[in-house]
Amino acid sequence: MREILIAALLAFLFSLTLCAGIIPLLKKLKAGQNILSYVTEHREKGGTPTMGGLAFVPAAAFAVLLAALPAGGDKPFFVSLAVGVGYLLVGFLDDLLKKLRGDNLGLRPYQKIFFQLAVALIASVYCCVEGLTVLRIPFTRLAFDIGWWMLPLGLFVFVATVNGVNLTDGLDGLAGSTSAVFFLFLGAIVLLQGGGTSHLLCFALAGALFAYLVFNVNRASLFMGDTGSLSLGGFAASVALFTGNALVIPILGGAFVLSSISVIVQVIYYKKTGRRVFLMAPIHHHFQKKGYTEGKISYVYAIFTAVAGAALLLALV
Repeated sequence: MREILIAALLAFLFSLTLCAGIIPLLKKLKAGQNILSYVTEHREKGGTPTMGGLAFVPAAAFAVLLAALPAGGDKPFFVSLAVGVGYLLVGFLDDLLKKLRGDNLGLRPYQKIFFQLAVALIASVYCCVEGLTVLRIPFTRLAFDIGWWMLPLGLFVFVATVNGVNLTDGLDGLAGSTSAVFFLFLGAIVLLQGGGTSHLLCFALAGALFAYLVFNVNRASLFMGDTGSLSLGGFAASVALFTGNALVIPILGGAFVLSSISVIVQVIYYKKTGRRVFLMAPIHHHFQKKGYTEGKISYVYAIFTAVAGAALLLALV
């Protein structure tokens, strides 16, 4: 418990300091968000500093290393940390290209998926080679060793989770609050299951994200950018996969699944009929166009994530 509190508190303090310090720097570098012309509700947000992931991810990483090293961090913990940083670099490259080009394109879709798959492949192969191939069944005590089937599952989990978090990052406080609650409960689940130190990484990320939310709740003065969202997805997928909790993600990360499915449904239906299912996808934009405030949408997403987390924990106690 002492290591958990140290990791979370240090991450919060480091993140609070780094976020406050990076905002004027990003403004000076003119690293502001480009707003899509058809998102009329967000016109006033143009120029808001982005790449906030450069603040809260290093804060969490530094804090958790200070907490975990005395406790003897295990290999999956360090690999999860490396994977998250790997996705941070992909996101940073994407954000950097957006700034250099002055548009909202960044990496081309095939380039982004290539880099995502490259990191996912390394992590999934590591998972199989190290024998981290147990798949736990949520709400039960059942677990199965699926061997090298973990490789294709791992690739899918990484790509789906990383892009799910990325798609959820569309409103002030939405991805930050949902991810903070996600990591808080994932950390508790891993802790109750016993073994390893990966739970410390989860609690550190939660602490860093709660500090980031000070600057990200409506009206936001800092966005996480792909630098942050891709990294968070990488951390979530690696910790869940390495601890046998891959199937926890679609339950605890229901908000990320909802974002992804709404986009898929919208695209397929529009191509077939020329009409839209939602006023705008991902679905949080649909809710916004229906008149719900960004704060209310973010609050509801976080609450439902917490309810899912509580249900998962209940099955373990």
